[in-house]
Amino acid sequence: MKSAKVAGLLLAAGQGARLGTPKALVEYAGERLVDRGVRLLEDGGCHPVVVVLGAATVQVRGAVTVRNPDWASGMGSSLRVGLGALPDKAESVVIALVDQPLIHPGAVRALIGAGAGVAVATYGGRRRNPVLIAREHFAEVAERAVGDVGARPFLKAHPELVTEVPCDEHGSPADIDTPEDLDLLKTQ
Repeated sequence: MKSAKVAGLLLAAGQGARLGTPKALVEYAGERLVDRGVRLLEDGGCHPVVVVLGAATVQVRGAVTVRNPDWASGMGSSLRVGLGALPDKAESVVIALVDQPLIHPGAVRALIGAGAGVAVATYGGRRRNPVLIAREHFAEVAERAVGDVGARPFLKAHPELVTEVPCDEHGSPADIDTPEDLDLLKTQ
């Protein structure tokens, strides 16, 4: 039985302007990116998983979906909506992005296993996603999430809180922003 101590939050509200379609709807390896993202978080040990939608409204099995009516303003508003939709019993959340299909559940497990209040996956020594944030920081993360940025302003403001977790062995943070990115990922 899964614990509700660590929730999952998948940000999937964007329209995918450069891609030409909402990223949540894109298929990679026979699966929609939104479904891959939910599976990433579930298999990594998160429960429940909340998906923030906006440009596209889709049915997502195994997740709670919430709509960000202000999705066009950028990722910050989606992060705020998602954090606000988490159940009170969630002590922390792992935040993932819908457009990174090559990250494996081991990255989520590694973040949870780090036992930190703030943990960031690194690849090649660079901070990327997913990110784990303890509930005590939700309000400040939400306050600093403005425009098209998520938790980065909070992480920069509090370097003393951040535990970096090497995740090179748990996939790649390559993301899909353009049709060329999708074509490139399909060859990997």
